[in-house]
Amino acid sequence: MGQILAITNQKGGVGKTTTSVNLAASLVETGKRVLLIDLDAQGNATMGSGVDKHEVARTGYEVLMDHAEVRDVTVHAADAGYDLLPANSDLIAAEVELLDKDNGERRLRSALTYVQNDYDLVIIDCPPSLSMLTINALAAAHGVLIPIQCEYYALEGLSALLDTVEKVRDTINRELEIEGLLRTMYDARNNLANDVSAQLQQHFGDRLYRTIIPRNVRLAEAPSHGMPILRYDRGSRGAMAYLALAGEYIRRHTSAKVVPDATAAGKADQSRTSNM
Repeated sequence: MGQILAITNQKGGVGKTTTSVNLAASLVETGKRVLLIDLDAQGNATMGSGVDKHEVARTGYEVLMDHAEVRDVTVHAADAGYDLLPANSDLIAAEVELLDKDNGERRLRSALTYVQNDYDLVIIDCPPSLSMLTINALAAAHGVLIPIQCEYYALEGLSALLDTVEKVRDTINRELEIEGLLRTMYDARNNLANDVSAQLQQHFGDRLYRTIIPRNVRLAEAPSHGMPILRYDRGSRGAMAYLALAGEYIRRHTSAKVVPDATAAGKADQSRTSNM
């Protein structure tokens, strides 16, 4: 049975979609069968996979509303190499309608039971908010990967996210675990970035991925061409970093992990503030 990984952070602009697309493509390079689910109404993961969000006949909205099965909506992202459950602005309506549906927070989990064995990994790109769509992703997932920038407000809201994960685990999905935290858009020349990185290491230890995603122009350009970085510039630092992340994920994703205490982010934030 394939693993399901939710990539989430309610803070926007942290590399969540970039990580979803490029981790999926990198895992395909290792021979894994991957399904990427775009659960963000902006449809950025869809466009970044080379699929026009304006031209897809159906999206995750139909799946969440029980109008269609995942297999009927999924398209193959040829350049990326994985299957894609696309998204566009239709998902905005799902946010509201799920509130009135029976088991509205479990719709995605139920839908994935029919295709989970078709893939080694299902990656869910979540919207930048703790919404019903995000709750659906957390209810379906085995693990949560949190991209985080090493900047002043890096830990802003992290306590709330960890608390939400813990509540979902206690009430909806007992299999849910924190897969890890991933440092993104990292610039080693920046003293603040190095300081925040050290504090993340101190407070989260082995939960922090050793792989670091650098700030890289080619990586930023790739989405505008509808390609993962491996297809756009395989020799770039960004491509090498995501291949390394895929390797690290494969090595550790079946290992036992501990869900971090929701107060850890607050302690780290206090430590960071006191050192500024």
